[in-house]
Amino acid sequence: MKATLLIELLTEELPPKSLAKLGLSFREQLQKALAEAGFIDAGNAGRWFATPRRLALQFDDCLESQPDRVIEKKGPAVASGVGADGTPTKALEGFIRSAGVEFAQLEKLNDGKAEYFVARTKKKGGRIDDYLAGMVEAALKKLPVAKMMRWGAGEAQFVRPVHGLVLMHCAKTIAGEVLGIASRNVTRGHRFMSVGVIEIRRAEDYEASLETQGRVIASFDKRRAMIVEQLDRTAGPLTWLRDDALLDEVTALVEFPAVYEASFEPEFLAIPQECLILTMKANQKYFPLMDGDKLTHRFLVVSNMKVADPTNIITGNARVVRPRLADAKFFFETDKKTPLSARIGKLARVVYHNKLGSQGERVDRLIKLAARIASRLDADVSQAERAALLAKADLVTDMVGEFPELQGIMGRYYALSDGEPAVVADAIQSHYQPRFNGDSLPQGPVACAVALADKLDALIGFFGIGQVPTGDKDPFGLRRAALGVLRILMDTPLPLLLPELIDDAAAGFASELLTGDWRTASADFFRERLRHMLRDAGHDHKAVDAVLALDPARIDQVPARLAAVKAFAALPEAEALAAANKRIVNILRKSGAEAGTVVVVALLHEAAEKALFAQVNAIAPGIETQLAAGDYAAALKALAGLRGAVDAFFDGVMVMADDAATRANRLALLSRLTGLMNRVADISLL
Repeated sequence: MKATLLIELLTEELPPKSLAKLGLSFREQLQKALAEAGFIDAGNAGRWFATPRRLALQFDDCLESQPDRVIEKKGPAVASGVGADGTPTKALEGFIRSAGVEFAQLEKLNDGKAEYFVARTKKKGGRIDDYLAGMVEAALKKLPVAKMMRWGAGEAQFVRPVHGLVLMHCAKTIAGEVLGIASRNVTRGHRFMSVGVIEIRRAEDYEASLETQGRVIASFDKRRAMIVEQLDRTAGPLTWLRDDALLDEVTALVEFPAVYEASFEPEFLAIPQECLILTMKANQKYFPLMDGDKLTHRFLVVSNMKVADPTNIITGNARVVRPRLADAKFFFETDKKTPLSARIGKLARVVYHNKLGSQGERVDRLIKLAARIASRLDADVSQAERAALLAKADLVTDMVGEFPELQGIMGRYYALSDGEPAVVADAIQSHYQPRFNGDSLPQGPVACAVALADKLDALIGFFGIGQVPTGDKDPFGLRRAALGVLRILMDTPLPLLLPELIDDAAAGFASELLTGDWRTASADFFRERLRHMLRDAGHDHKAVDAVLALDPARIDQVPARLAAVKAFAALPEAEALAAANKRIVNILRKSGAEAGTVVVVALLHEAAEKALFAQVNAIAPGIETQLAAGDYAAALKALAGLRGAVDAFFDGVMVMADDAATRANRLALLSRLTGLMNRVADISLL
């Protein structure tokens, strides 16, 4: 019989930041186990439920008993399983005993390599009652739990103590025990709004029974959608500050959400709004209300109680947030009493890395590096130096000590309070940008110079001491730093040479500190990050590989090169020229040092090679002009005109002629041709 299967684990409060992950993993493990055992179809994904105090699953169309199955067990090879007298060897006898069959029941199969014995036995399908508890216990052990808890006098362990278990198939309670808890058909609802103990009469009634009797919205996704709808409605003409991570966390903290509006004293708005927003979100799990880009003194609370008169809830939350805002105000006003410039000396006592020195030493490097980059950008060097000097000073303020997420942001506020130029203050904040994928970039050459200096110093320093990211481990955020450098160079865009920037950064370190082949490693690292970034942006992987094969030093030119390659690939001549280019590259590689360096006109004997030489000479000046102007598309389009001459050359000319001088001359012509063809990208890779 097919019916709905229900599994529920009733617990104490589960970790909110990992609740959704636990629910999804629980579903994945049980779905796999049930499908492999034949109780459900492989495509039956089921439904998962997760609240602060429960993990639950439902699978429709679950069989009460497995289908009968044929168990096939592979044994020894026939050659080694039977002796010369035709009787089983000891190896085969052992296999026969383990398989529970007779010698006469064995079959022979050939897998194309050898013939071997096979034992096939029929196994009658077992009942879900006999398997389910064991499957649940095994699934729980595979959940992504960092630290287990033990409770009571037993040996059971889970992320939180377990107090109830429901195992049901339709209206039947399946007997079983998980983590020392015997299954029943009862559960509990909301701590305060439930009618009490809830009896589950049928597995398919679970979600509805919890909602109507227990005042619990069991579905994580449904609760989340309810919260979003209520936030939208309660916000009215204002906008609630959306944060998906906070939304997931709040969803994991409530069982029956209700959104209420509260407020704080408007005078707190004199504090930088980033401080207030972070205080409300991080400490209190509130959603600030915005009027455009401006914070208001109102916020939204997601409560676990739906009541007719929410006055106590609203005033209670307003009272709770007030001391937090008062702390932020105290930190801000206290920090402003000491200028950033007066804090720089304290950075000498803050360790950056035991091999790379203190934050003070790092600031010295950043000043010099930012100045070099600003000079290359024709920016105000003195402003870049000043911003680099003050960039890390807010690390030793009270506010950043309490909220590290505000580093840079508070530096800008304090710099403006100290009377620093706006350009310097903005550079202090934005030198950390981009912090994440999609984050805004620093604006202006001074800010870009300091941001590049910060990231390049970290990258070259850590690569120099051998702290290279491996696998998914990147403790110093070097992948993020490299992507930041590439985005600033490409999207701003900036006409800087990446190899020169790497050299500038390396100049800040003692030569003996940079060990191993750090230069090649860092260059490869940048290239691979750029490759992934471009592919993730939707560019064709062949075009990306073709452009990056030339290892472009100007990252700002990469988009134009990609666009040109895309346009070239659409031309009817592209495929033939790409194939010809690949052929030329192979010929030149195999010929070694035979190729001449200059094409000698007197050694051009065949009409086809003379024609190709003439056409190359004719279009070369124009291509050089187009390349200098950055018109890569026009340069590649001009190359398409060579197709006829290239085809005629390979059809009528023997490149590897017997005469050494003629052979070297033809190789020189091909070398010049491929050099011209591959100025934008290695088109042989297309």
